[in-house]
Amino acid sequence: MAMSATACTTLQQLPYRSFGTRKIRYICLDSAKNSFMLTGCLTEGSMVPLFLGADIFSITDIRSENHTRHHGKFAKKGLSTKVTFSQAFRFQGIKVSAADNSLWFYNIQGLFRIAFEMYSVQEQLGVLENLQDIWKSRIHDSPLQMSYSLSAQLDPTLPTSTLVEQYDQDLKLKLMSQARHPSKSIPSPLVGSDTDGTSSNPHDFSHSERGFSSQLNQKLQCLEVKLCSESELRPEQLETIVPLLEIIERCISRQLEECDVAETVLALLQARQRYSVYSSHLLNSVGRWLGQQFHAANGTISLKVEDFKEQHIERIADLPPAEELATELFPEAMRTLLLHWMGLNEDSTVEKRHSEYPILLLILEFANHNLITGVAHVLYSSLICK
Repeated sequence: MAMSATACTTLQQLPYRSFGTRKIRYICLDSAKNSFMLTGCLTEGSMVPLFLGADIFSITDIRSENHTRHHGKFAKKGLSTKVTFSQAFRFQGIKVSAADNSLWFYNIQGLFRIAFEMYSVQEQLGVLENLQDIWKSRIHDSPLQMSYSLSAQLDPTLPTSTLVEQYDQDLKLKLMSQARHPSKSIPSPLVGSDTDGTSSNPHDFSHSERGFSSQLNQKLQCLEVKLCSESELRPEQLETIVPLLEIIERCISRQLEECDVAETVLALLQARQRYSVYSSHLLNSVGRWLGQQFHAANGTISLKVEDFKEQHIERIADLPPAEELATELFPEAMRTLLLHWMGLNEDSTVEKRHSEYPILLLILEFANHNLITGVAHVLYSSLICK
C-alpha cells in the first residue's frame, strides 16, 4: 500500500547496512513512479538502492561543510543525486530545513568509489565483504539523474513508538546480556574478574564492578519499561535519544575515538537549537569549556611563537601573509571558531579571506598574549598607554 504526499507527516527510520563500525542508511528508488521503499530486497527488481551521502562521508577527512560540493561533483558523473521528498516524509535522526526537505544519496557504484578513495584498507574490505552482492546485481544500472522528487512511499509507515527499539534492538540485547551474564567472552569495561571470582586486574575492583553491572541492569530495565509505556515519542526526543544510543554502542564495541565524541556532541547540540544567544546556558557552558582549553594551550603556543621569532629576527618587517602566519602559529580549532564567527569558511573567496584574515590574526595575537606583527605591537602599546 502506497503512502501519498497528502498523508500526515510521520517520522520514519531509514534501514541500514552495517560493516565494522559503519552504518550506512539507504532507500530503494522507483523513479518511474516518483516513489521509494524502506523495505525489500536490495539486489533484485527494478528498485534502485540509494545510500545516504552523509553516512558515506562520515568519519572521513572531508569536512561536513564541504560535503555538498563533493556531492555535486559526483552527481555530474551519475554517481550521486539530490532527492527531494514531499513534506509528508521526515526521517528520524536527520535534520533538514522545512523549506528544502532534500537529502543526497549515492548509488552502489558511487559508494564503492568513495570507499576506495577515502576509507581505510580495513573499511574497504568491509565494503567488499558486505556490499559486493549489491554491486554485482546493480552493475548494469543507468547513471543517476542530478535530482529526483519523490511524493509516494510504496511500503507502510512504521509506528513512531517502535522506532527506537527497532533502530537499536541489537544494542539493547548486547547491553542486557552484559549486565545479566558478565563473562570473559564479552569484553566490557565493567567486568574485569575471572570466573573463579579472583580479579584479573592488578587492582581489585570486583565490588565496584558488580555495583556498576547492577546499576546498568536496573537502568536498562527502567528504560525498557518507559519505552513500552510511551505511546509515542516526539521527534525532538528521538533526535536526542538515538545519538546517545549510538555512542553507547561504540563504547561497548571499541575504544571511543575523538571523532566519535565530536559527531555525538554535534548531533546533540543540533537537536537543541532553540535558545537565545544572549541567555543560553548551553552556549555559556560550551564557551567556558572552549576558553579553558585554549587558555591551557598558551604555553605550547608561546614556545612556537618564540621559535618563529628567532628564525625570522632578521626579517621581522617582511613576515608571511596573515593567513599563513595564523595557520603556522595557532591551533586549527581557534582559527575555525573565529572564521565561522566572522562569517568566513574554507569556501570564501580569496579576496574576502585576504581582507579579513589580518583582523583574525590580531585577535589571535591578543587573546593568546603573543604579539607577532608590528600592528599588534603598536595597538597594544596604544591600548596600554590609555
